[in-house]
Amino acid sequence: MLAIETKNIQKYYGVNQILRDVSFQINEKEKVGFVGQNGCGKTTLFKIITGNEDYKEGNLTIKKGLTVGYLDQIPNYDDGCRVVDVLNMAFEYVHKLSKQMKEIECEMSVLKDKDLELVVKKYADIQNMYEARDGYKTEENIARVCNGLGFDEKFINKHFNSLSGGEKTKVILAKILLESPDILLLDEPTNHLDIDAVEWLEDFIKEYRGTVLIISHDRYFLDRVIEKVIEIERGEADTYQGNYTYYIEEKERRLLEQSMVYNNQQKEIGQMEKAVHRFKDWGARTGGDAMFKKMRNMEKRIERMDKIEKPILKQKKMKLVLNEAARTGNEVLEVKDYGKSFYDKQLFENANLKLMHLDSAVLLGGNGCGKSTIVKSMLYEYIEKLDDKKRRDFPYIQDLELYKKDFGTIKLGTNIKLAYLDQNITFTCEEHTVLEEFRENIYIDEKEARNTLAKFLFCGDDVFKKVKSLSGGEKTRLRLGQLMQQDINFLVLDEPTNHLDIDSKEVLEQTLIEFDGTIFFISHDRYFINRIANKIFEVKDKKIICYNGNYDYYRGEKIKLNKTETSQILKKQKEQKDKKAYDSGVEERTKATKKQTLEVKIYGLEKQIAEIDHEAHKNGNEYEKVKELYDLKEKIQVQLDDLIQEWLNY
Repeated sequence: MLAIETKNIQKYYGVNQILRDVSFQINEKEKVGFVGQNGCGKTTLFKIITGNEDYKEGNLTIKKGLTVGYLDQIPNYDDGCRVVDVLNMAFEYVHKLSKQMKEIECEMSVLKDKDLELVVKKYADIQNMYEARDGYKTEENIARVCNGLGFDEKFINKHFNSLSGGEKTKVILAKILLESPDILLLDEPTNHLDIDAVEWLEDFIKEYRGTVLIISHDRYFLDRVIEKVIEIERGEADTYQGNYTYYIEEKERRLLEQSMVYNNQQKEIGQMEKAVHRFKDWGARTGGDAMFKKMRNMEKRIERMDKIEKPILKQKKMKLVLNEAARTGNEVLEVKDYGKSFYDKQLFENANLKLMHLDSAVLLGGNGCGKSTIVKSMLYEYIEKLDDKKRRDFPYIQDLELYKKDFGTIKLGTNIKLAYLDQNITFTCEEHTVLEEFRENIYIDEKEARNTLAKFLFCGDDVFKKVKSLSGGEKTRLRLGQLMQQDINFLVLDEPTNHLDIDSKEVLEQTLIEFDGTIFFISHDRYFINRIANKIFEVKDKKIICYNGNYDYYRGEKIKLNKTETSQILKKQKEQKDKKAYDSGVEERTKATKKQTLEVKIYGLEKQIAEIDHEAHKNGNEYEKVKELYDLKEKIQVQLDDLIQEWLNY
C-alpha cells in the first residue's frame, strides 16, 4: 500500500523556483534513496513531507495514521539532561504505560469482585498497548542502538549540552531510530559516523519494519540499503526501481534513449521549418494563397507538437587541476615511536608509520581514536620548519600547538610542498566575499580569479557571497579552489568528501587518481577510499597497523583476522574451562551441577510466568479466569525469587 504520494509539487523561495513538478509514489516498508546535486531541493522536499515547509501547488498524501520521524534541527534540553535521558525520551509513551500498569497492579491487590473485574480489563488493554510498542524490550533496544553507534557507558552519562555538534546529531539520530516511526527520514545519516557505525546502520535499516527515505552521498551505503532511487533534477523527480548502481546504469540508458528521441524530433522540426520557408518562398513567387495556407498549417503543426526537452547529458561539475611541484624524495613521512595524549587520555603509544613517494594512504579508526591528532602533529612539525611568509600563507589551523607530539619522532622528507584540507574549514576573515577570500594570498587579477572560481561552481553573483554564509559544500569547494593554486607534491586531506555531492566527489576522485604526488587522508567514505587508497593505516589500541592495498583488500584481511582471533579465543576458553574443571575437584563440580539444576528450575518458572501472562492476555475479559491466573503468578513469583537468591549465593 502507498505510504507517500506527491503530485506536481511546486516550491519557491522568493522568486527562485526550487521544485517545479515533483511527483512520485513510495510504498509502505520501501527503502528509498533521494539523490541529486547539492541545492536541487532534496532537503526541502523532506521538510515538505514532515510539514516543516509549505509548498505553492500540488498535492502531498501520507497514509492516515502513519507516524513520521525526521531530524530537522538539534533540540534544546535542560543543562542537567544526560544523553541517556534524551534516548529514553523515545519511550515516553511506553514509560507512561509502564507507570499505569504498576499503579493498576497495586489497585488489583486490594480490589474485589466487579471493581477488580473492571480494573483487570483496563490492565489488559494497557498491557496490549505496552507489548505492541515492544515495552518489554526497551532496555534491550537502547543497548542495541548505543552499541551500534559506539556510545559507551561514559558517553551516555554525559550532559547533552556539553557535546559537540556532531555528537549531538548522533544522539538525536539514535533517539529517532529508537522511536521507530512508520516513516523514517534520514538526511545524510552517515556524516558523523565511523565505518563500524555506518555498517551497523546499514544492517539496522535493512531490518527496519517501516518505510525509510534517505538522502545520502555515500554510494556504498546507498547500494547496500535502498531498493528504489528518486532523483531530483531540474525541479522534477525521476524514479528508478533498483539500488544506486542500477540507477547509474539505467540513467545512462535513459539519457541515450531520450537523446535519440530528442534528436529525431529536432530533425523532424528542422525539416518542417524548411518546408515553411519553401511554402513562403513559393507563395511570394506565385502570389497564390494556397502556398501561404500550407505554410500556416505547417507552422501550427510545429506549435502543436509536444516538444521534448533537451536531455542534460553532462551536469555542471567542478573542474580540478592540481599544480604539481617538483617531486619529493622517496621517503615522504616517517613517524617513529610516536606518543600523544589529551586530557589524561593516551591516544598513541609508540606508534609507527611510513609514507613513500606516490603512496595514497588513508588513516582509519573509530571516532575519537586520534586520526586527526596524528595528522595535526605532523602538520605542526611541517609548519615549524617554514619561513615566516610561508607560515602566514598556510591555511589557519586552530590551536595547532596543542597537537605537538609528546614523544617520538616525526620526520618529513626532502622538497615537501604540502597542501592541507581540514575537516572544519575556517577562513582568515568570515566577512570576506568569496572573491576576496580567494585572492587573499594569491596574486591574481579579478577577471582571472572569477574565471577560476567558476570552475568551482561560483558563477556570477556567487563570488560576492559572504564566506560566513557559505554551506559546508561551498566552503570545501572554495578551499579546494585555493589549494589548486599552490604547487603541491604532498596532499593531506581530512574528510574531504563530507559536504560534497556525488558529482563533485567523482571529480575529486579522478583528480587525485591522476595526481603525481603523495596523498595522506582521513575518510569514512568507503567508495572513495577504495578508489583512492593503495595503503591503509588502521589506528587500533594506540598503535598503527599497515595494510598494503585498497579498502576491499583491507576488509578481506580483517575478516580473515577476525576468524583467526575468534578461533584462538574459543580454543583458549576451552583450555581454561578444561583446566578449571580438572582443578576444581569434586566439590566444585557438585557446586556447578547444583547451580545448573537451579538454572533449569528458574528457567521453568520463568516460562510458567510467561505462559500465565499470555493466558491472561487471551482471557482479558474473563474476570474469574484472570484473577485465578494472577494469584497463581504471585505464588510462582515467590518461588522464583527464592531460587534466584539461592542461585546468587553460589
